[in-house]
Amino acid sequence: MLNTGRNMLFGILLLNYISYVVSTGEVCFSLTQDDKENVLCKGNLSNIFEQIIVGRYKTKIKSQGIIVKDVLVFTIASNETDGYKRFLKSVHVYGFQNNLNVLGLGKSWQGGNVKTSSGGGYKVNLLKEALEKYQFDEENIVIFTDSYDVIFLSNLDEIVNKFKSTNARILFSAEAFCWPDKSLASKYPPATRGKRFLNSGGFIGYASDIYAILTYVSIKNKDDDQLFYTNAYLDEKLRKQHQIKLDHKSEIFQNLYGAVADVELKFEGGKASLVNTVYNTQPLILHGNGYSKLSLNSLGNYLAQAWNLEEGCLECLDETIELDKTMPETYPVILIAIFIERPTPFLEEFLTTIYKQAYPKSKLHLIIHNAVEYHQPIVDKFMKKFGKKYNSSNQIHASESVTEVWVRNLTMELCLAKNCSGYFAVDSIAHLDNEYTLKFLVEQQRGIVAPLLVRPDKMWSNFWGAITDSGFYARSFDYMEIVKNERRGLWNVPFISNCYLINATLIKNKETRPSYSEGDLDTDMAFAYANRERSIFMYVNNRFDFGHLVNPESYDITMVNPNLYQIFDNKLDWERRYIHENYSENFNPKQTPLQPCPDVYWFPIVNEKFTNELVEIMETFGKWSDGTNNDPRIDGGYEAVPTRDIHMRQVDLHESWLYFLSEYVGPLQELVFVGYNTSPPRAIMNFVVRYRPDEQPSLKPHHDSSTYTVNIALNRMGIDYEGGGCRFIRYNCSVTDTKQGWMLIHPGRLTHYHEGLRVTSGTRYIMISFVDP
Repeated sequence: MLNTGRNMLFGILLLNYISYVVSTGEVCFSLTQDDKENVLCKGNLSNIFEQIIVGRYKTKIKSQGIIVKDVLVFTIASNETDGYKRFLKSVHVYGFQNNLNVLGLGKSWQGGNVKTSSGGGYKVNLLKEALEKYQFDEENIVIFTDSYDVIFLSNLDEIVNKFKSTNARILFSAEAFCWPDKSLASKYPPATRGKRFLNSGGFIGYASDIYAILTYVSIKNKDDDQLFYTNAYLDEKLRKQHQIKLDHKSEIFQNLYGAVADVELKFEGGKASLVNTVYNTQPLILHGNGYSKLSLNSLGNYLAQAWNLEEGCLECLDETIELDKTMPETYPVILIAIFIERPTPFLEEFLTTIYKQAYPKSKLHLIIHNAVEYHQPIVDKFMKKFGKKYNSSNQIHASESVTEVWVRNLTMELCLAKNCSGYFAVDSIAHLDNEYTLKFLVEQQRGIVAPLLVRPDKMWSNFWGAITDSGFYARSFDYMEIVKNERRGLWNVPFISNCYLINATLIKNKETRPSYSEGDLDTDMAFAYANRERSIFMYVNNRFDFGHLVNPESYDITMVNPNLYQIFDNKLDWERRYIHENYSENFNPKQTPLQPCPDVYWFPIVNEKFTNELVEIMETFGKWSDGTNNDPRIDGGYEAVPTRDIHMRQVDLHESWLYFLSEYVGPLQELVFVGYNTSPPRAIMNFVVRYRPDEQPSLKPHHDSSTYTVNIALNRMGIDYEGGGCRFIRYNCSVTDTKQGWMLIHPGRLTHYHEGLRVTSGTRYIMISFVDP
């Protein structure tokens, strides 16, 4: 039976061993026997402890990462901010959480407003109080850093060894600016190379020496801590007595303000590290002081094992939860606030993506603010069809007294009133093609998180990777890789817009509640600016493909069916709305193209929505030709085979139609007329023809002035009209059962002499193009 003391020793060592192995994957013990040191690394666990228990060794754990007993790490934090949590993660990554002492946590900050003026003496007094019991300790090493804007990049062993190599008793970080009193610059000792001036955001030294300078004069809580330490350093007697030095070349401490260009990320073995390229050093502690905090956030996306090239985002799963689809009652309650603030193309499709979100409707409250009267019928239709399926749904209608800022604030208040856990703001340009978008964002458990949304085939997205000093867009070093999804992860960024989830805890607290009114900034800029000022992290998530942004810039609601004009600026949405659902099957190698007559091919190409909207555009325009040979719209003014028609040029669709021919007709032409290839196809005559019994019921036999002709049926035979069709005289073959949205393509000259058959009732519409005349 083991005695109690040895049992206790075994338990302590075992816990330390497990903690260390989990954090580093290796372990070393230094065991002494008769004052002879024996180092055991990665040995057999049971053998090691058996030797300890039987008393063969007296144990002394070396500083190998288990617990570095002689190092005290101090920081200051009043609140558990996002920056503080990031700081703690870095401490845990490098395995010295047991050495960390957090001062002032949960207590009100008494050091003044250090964002707008000097201050921070409170930090000095807190540290002085904590070190009082170590005032005579010449062995313990103390590391002090800020927390909200600091990331550790190494373990304590490396930091301590580097410090000891400087032969200093106290080593302060250094920066390029003499702050807060510029007049003291001339009093600094010269520095042959490196940053010359002291920064108080990080220092390391022996406990007794640090305590001595903490007590050399008194300081008030609202006095400036950096000035306090500066005066201590500039006191030559004090500096020599305690061997105070500055880390001029960032051997340990890297301050970013004024030095962002000095550093870059380096990937070795896929892992990210920070290199100071000016001094060829690899800093061990990173401090985003002053105006460099956004650069710190960007670097922090990679450092402290947050992300690497081989495994991607290593911290993406930190704090995440998994919602069980079999237990919808456990899902957090979310308020979805939709904002239609400007005319937006493809609004129906946008609203459909909202409804299709795979999240229990019983856990969702829906509010729509529509500031565009033109869109009201679409919104009303959506609310009538789906509104009752949500826990609650409401509309806020456009009004001169209802501003966007007011509405956004109101919807946040409603979120609190409904006891929501999250507030999901979505602008009408944000199409959430992934039905699990909301679920994924909720599971991510961040204060503010947005799904990455990009305009298709563009670099325009809903986030900025960096901003200029004046607060406007700047491209970060990794923006392109993120937008292209070449780097997947969760990215701390300075600006997000259009779609994001806010944790309701931020809304409940007046100090962290999002603001949409900041000076003359628009709501998007104001939202991001306020969050940055309050040090609230905003994340953009591209772990999955979530959706895309539509481009509203050319959307003209004075046009009839303006979506039909969006083929250039919103091609993806245009295709989804108008191209026939079976279009891609035309290229199935196992499928033989339909050929109702010799060399006449038949393909599904557009859907009924396209044909109906095109006909509506033409009928609204209404200026049908008179069907005579005189036609001022064409060169020479003479039409040999006239029809009642409207040219695409007349309704501003000519260029769009040429693009349609190139993108969707051209590939089919190449499929069936093998060897004939003109890119892009040329077409001067593109027009919609109308046949009526009382107007022009048919068309006489003729050749088309084309290499090949495109003929698309725009309405339904047997429903919208009777009769009609096309007869190819040489083959005595007729196509009469035309299908709406299907295209006939046939040679124009020489072989395919044809006529338009008589329409006996109703109205028949067809879209004609003479390609390569």
